[in-house]
Amino acid sequence: MTVSSTPRVDPANAEQARAWDGREGAYWAEHADRFDRAVRRYRTHFLAAADVSPTDRVLDIGCGTGETTLAVARRAGGGRALGVDLSAAMLDVARQRAAAEGVHNAEFVQGDAQVHAFPEASFDVAVSRTGSMFFADPVAAFRNIGGALRPGGRLVQLVWQEPEGNEWFLAFSRALAAGRPMSGPPPGAPGPFSLADPARVREVLGAAGFTDVALEPHREAMWFGADAADAERFTLGLLGWMLDGLDDEGRRRATDDLRATLTAHESDDGVLYASAVWIVRAIRG
Repeated sequence: MTVSSTPRVDPANAEQARAWDGREGAYWAEHADRFDRAVRRYRTHFLAAADVSPTDRVLDIGCGTGETTLAVARRAGGGRALGVDLSAAMLDVARQRAAAEGVHNAEFVQGDAQVHAFPEASFDVAVSRTGSMFFADPVAAFRNIGGALRPGGRLVQLVWQEPEGNEWFLAFSRALAAGRPMSGPPPGAPGPFSLADPARVREVLGAAGFTDVALEPHREAMWFGADAADAERFTLGLLGWMLDGLDDEGRRRATDDLRATLTAHESDDGVLYASAVWIVRAIRG
C-alpha cells in the first residue's frame, strides 16, 4: 500500500496531528515496548471482546506502534488487518514489528480516521485500544469508521473510565502540579477521558449510526517501570511539559512529589497503579 506523505487531516484535528506526528508520537515510538507493557493486563479482555475470526477483515483505529493490529492479524490468518494512525514514527515501528514477526496480512497507513477515505463496507470489525478518544468531532469520526464496516459489522474499543478510577492519572497530575490548581479539558473535549461517560458514549455512537452499544468495566494495574527511578525517567519524558511555568523550587517540589508517589507504588512486579477502562461494543446499523 502506498502511504501518502501528506495525509488528509480534518482542520479540527490539526493540533492532535501536530502532537502525534511530532514530539509526542516520536516519544511513544521510542518507548513502544514500555507503553504496550503499561496496559498489557487488558490485552486478554480486549482481544476476547474483539472476537476476531480467521477470515475477518479488521480495521485498527489509532493503531500506534501496532501491537493490537498484529494481534488481530494473527487471529485473522485468512483475512487482513489495517492499522491507521496520525504518527509516522509510530507507524514505522509498527511496520518493523510486522516484518520482524513475519505477520504478512497487516498493513499500516497514516491518516486521520475522522476523514480518511476508507473503502466502503470493507471491514468486518473495527477495534481501537485507547486510540479513539482524541477526535474533535467524534460523531463524524465514528460515522466515517462505520461506513468502512459492512452492515452488521462490529466496533470494539477500549477507553479510559473517569479520572477518579485511574489512580495513575491523579497521582501524576497532582505531583507535577506542585500545588497549582489542576484543570483538565472541558467534558467531551478531545483527550484521554473524552469517552469516559457511558451516556456520552451511547449518545455519540448512536448519532453515528451504531446500535446495541454496551460497556463492560474492567480494572487492572498499570505498569510504569521496573522501579521508582526507572518510572521517574519514563514519566518525566512523557509529562515533563507539566513542569512548564514552575520556578526552580516548584520543579523540585514536583519531582520530589513524583518520586515519592512512584516509590510508594513499587512492588515485586515493578511500579504499579490502579486503572479502570470501559470495553465498548457496538454494531453498525
